[in-house]
Amino acid sequence: MSVTLTSIDGPVATLTLNRPEARNALNTELLGALAAGMATLDADPEVAAIVLTGADPAFCAGLDLKALAEGSQAVGGTRDAATPGAPFAPTSKPVIGAINGPAVTGGFEIALHCDFLIASEQASFADTHARVGIMPGWGLSVRLPLAVGYARAKQISLTGNFVDAATALRWGLVNEVVPHADVVTRAQQLGADIASVPAAARIRYRQLYDEHADLRAALLHEGQVSAAFTFDRDALAASREAIQARGRTQSSSDRV
Repeated sequence: MSVTLTSIDGPVATLTLNRPEARNALNTELLGALAAGMATLDADPEVAAIVLTGADPAFCAGLDLKALAEGSQAVGGTRDAATPGAPFAPTSKPVIGAINGPAVTGGFEIALHCDFLIASEQASFADTHARVGIMPGWGLSVRLPLAVGYARAKQISLTGNFVDAATALRWGLVNEVVPHADVVTRAQQLGADIASVPAAARIRYRQLYDEHADLRAALLHEGQVSAAFTFDRDALAASREAIQARGRTQSSSDRV
């Protein structure tokens, strides 16, 4: 079974993270397939917009904690000069996140790399980096406060609590909340709307937004902190079940 699925309908491509049995947790194989799939779609001249989603029941549970504790999974993503703090290389095409379920830690960071987010009513978001005992390396400390403000970002990151879809909408983290069955379709509709705008104008306008929010220095700093932070694999292995159990409890009944 492929760990990512890709479909193209006219000018809109959809890439689906496809490890549903592991809640789309990011192991080395899935990370590689995500980066390769996004690069392929970005290079396709017929594609004008990309929708990124997950196979139910989750968008992405973050790094595979079991693999991380065993040492078979690295912490963080690319940290080279061209793409500091990124789970995949920057794209020239807009990426719309169709958040169909929990987006946790590394999965939350992937969501924040999208241009904007459409959320299912079943979506939720959590940053458990501090609770796990690692530092973010894909830009969460930079991108999250831009989305929700510094005070709310600190609340999310320092508690590790889940933010449900309704709260995410109220805080400006997501643009819309739609019925679960409609989340991918709605994101694809917006992708088609983007594709209907003259190419030269939409491409340059998106670049203009990105130029105004030049994050390179901050992303490089986060990457340096993440790489230097001491990570205790034994402690993670011992606490992994407790962290997962807390996430299951909060995602169903105790969200922010």
